Parts: sequence; structure tokens; C-alpha cells
Amino acid sequence: MSLPLDPSLDLVGEPFAVIESDPGVFTTLLRKLGVEGLAVVELYSVEPYETDHLNPYGLIFCYLCSDGVDTAKDLDPSEDFDDPDARSIWFANQLSDDACASQAILNVLLNCKNIRLGAPLKEFAADTEGMSPIMRGLAISNLPLIREAQNSLARPSDVRGAWHALASSALESAKSKAKAAASPPAKKRRTASSSSRSRRKSAASARGEEKLDAYHYIGYVPAHGRVWELNGLRAAGPLDVGEIDSDTPDSRAGWMDIVRPALQRRMQTVMQSGAEHIQYNLLAIVDDPYLKASDELELLKRERAAIERRLVQSFPGGWSDMVDPELLASAAEAFATTLRPHGEAPGKVFSPDFGARKMEKELAILDMPERKLVPAWEACVRAALSAKIAVEEEIEKSRQAQVRNPFFHHCVVPCEKRGWLVRFASLG
Repeated sequence: MSLPLDPSLDLVGEPFAVIESDPGVFTTLLRKLGVEGLAVVELYSVEPYETDHLNPYGLIFCYLCSDGVDTAKDLDPSEDFDDPDARSIWFANQLSDDACASQAILNVLLNCKNIRLGAPLKEFAADTEGMSPIMRGLAISNLPLIREAQNSLARPSDVRGAWHALASSALESAKSKAKAAASPPAKKRRTASSSSRSRRKSAASARGEEKLDAYHYIGYVPAHGRVWELNGLRAAGPLDVGEIDSDTPDSRAGWMDIVRPALQRRMQTVMQSGAEHIQYNLLAIVDDPYLKASDELELLKRERAAIERRLVQSFPGGWSDMVDPELLASAAEAFATTLRPHGEAPGKVFSPDFGARKMEKELAILDMPERKLVPAWEACVRAALSAKIAVEEEIEKSRQAQVRNPFFHHCVVPCEKRGWLVRFASLG
């Protein structure tokens, strides 16, 4: 939702609106930015049993900081030293408070290897390659693709709040200019009482400002053999967390062991701020679980076809009476899903190494003895039944995430436009 503007007069673009730190929202943001094959999940712990099986590309730590001040600055007073090794890292400073979600996710994505960014982000990365972190932050704030993608996921109240903040800022700026242009008033003698009133007014204003809270996002990513903390508010740029113990510079193996102490330290710092409840969450950018589960089912589908070709060649008189009748009856449905109801037909695959894995399976089946063909067929169908459950679970998760938005936009928003929500609230 945004206010109607004449594109020819929209020289700066609408403001950024804050979005929820929710894995479904961030996954949708990835899609809108053109990123393929990735999803965002929430981590409830940084222990190995919670993270190792995900092998994340990067992490985004979101926490509450009072007055918009990054509490991370209290962790290490020496962290503002410039690091020459960080110059190879794509990093943008945060210039707009409400753009911090997009800024954090771009800081992580544009340092990841072997991901499909999509044409818009590839072009953006190439255009900003030689820029300074400040200019990259300015480029993020002025790219319509990023602004429109984020604002499309914001609540209508937050969009209106962004416009209100922009209007208030413009009004205050106009008042300041008008006051400066006016003739200066006659100087008044400053007395002790006036000084006291001024101090009390400043203190009251400060106390009012202390109640304002803001959320801040920090990214963590493995790149060039090291783990980096990407804090958009850090003027010196990326912070080197530690070296990855691997012979391959672009490897993600073991990087969670390096970042874990830094994350635990930040969590402990936030918890020691006196809050009565948890005021942070941790998001991980991982391979899309649906694509992985779908490819697994498609590989089993092709494995089944290869085994059945061998069975026809080895048993011309028929082989269906040699397998488990229950598995034979359920074989047709085992490879069909809600999105692909025709289980016999090959479906779309996503992994770039799918062809190599398929060929390896087919070669193994060609060398398989005849006595092992029937057990292999039965094992393939059993595996397909489990893989189908995984695919259907991911489909249901996606459907549930999409159900909430249509209800909000088609029911709540029209009621708000007609003024019914205010009327309903007054009745309570």
C-alpha cells in the first residue's frame, strides 16, 4: 500500500517502511528481489544440533536497541579500526533506519558464492562494486526495486507511519529554515531560573526520547576464508570474526563454529539490558527446503523408471507379482504431489548437479544384479513415500504463509479505509 504519486514528479521515491523480522516475510523479500533457490528460517539456538544440518549461507541477527543506538558498540571499543582484509567484502553502510532489513540481507547475499541472485541484483552488485560503503548505502536507499519489495511486505500502518515521519521531517526542516531566515530576536539576559528551566526541558525531552525503541539488523557471512560481521552502523566497515579452518577459501564448512561465540556474546548482551523478555531473533539464509525435497522426489522418480526398465528386460513375462502388493498399489500416488499430480511424468528440477546425480544412479542400476532389482524397486517406492511427505509439508508451510496476507489486504484494509475499524474500536 502506498500513496498515489505521479511518476514524473517522484524524483526521490517513497520512504522505506519497517517490516517484521519474520522468516516468511524475509523469504518473500528474497523472491521479490529476484533471488532463487534460497529461503529464510528462524534459529532458536546456535548449538551445532540446530545449525549444522542447515549449512546456512549467512545469518541475520535482529535485536532491540534503545534510542536507535547500536548496543554492539559497547562490546569492543577498538572495533572501529580499519581492516585492509575487509576491502574485498561487499559492504554498505546503513543510511536509512527503516531500510535496515533490506540493507542487512543485501550485505549477506552479495558476499555469498554459488547462489542465483537474479539479473537485477547482479546488475546492482556490478554497478556498486567500486563504490564506498556510504555510496552503496545510498544506492540501496534509492533503488526502486529494493524499496518497493520491502514496502510491499510492510503493514499499512507502518507505511503510513513512514509517510508521516517523512512529512514531519520535511515540516521541521521548513520551520528551521524559516526561523533562520527571519531576523534574529533581541538577546535576552540569561538568568539562573531560565537556565534551570532550560535544563529541565532538555531533561524531559531526553526522557521522552529514551522511550523510543528501534530494531537493528546485523549480518554474518563466511567469505574469502574468514567470517565477517556486517554491521551497517559500523563506520569502519566489516568486522573480522575469525578464520575458517578449511583448505577451500569459499567453503562454508565449519564457519558456524567461528561465529557461534560472537552470537552468544551478542545474545548475552541483549539479555543483560534489563528486558523482561527476549528481544532478539536470529534468521538463517539456507537452501530452499521445498526445492531440495522436490529434487529428492524427482530423483527417486527417475530412479524408479530406470529400475523398471531393467525389470522389463530381465523379466519379460512380468515382474509386478514379484514385489510387495501394497507398495505396488501405492506406487502411483507415491510420486504425485499437490503441485504435480501426475506422478509418472518427470517434473521440473532445480539443483545444478541434478543431472550428474541422475546419471550416477542410472549407471549403478545398469550394473545391478537381477536378484537386487526387486528389492531396489521396493526401497525406491518406500523412499518416495517419505519424500512426498516432506514435499507436502513444505507446500503447506508456503500456503499458510500466503493465507494471512490475502485476508489482511482483502478484509482488514477495506474496513480501515471505510472507517469501520475505528467504529468497531469505539464499541469496545
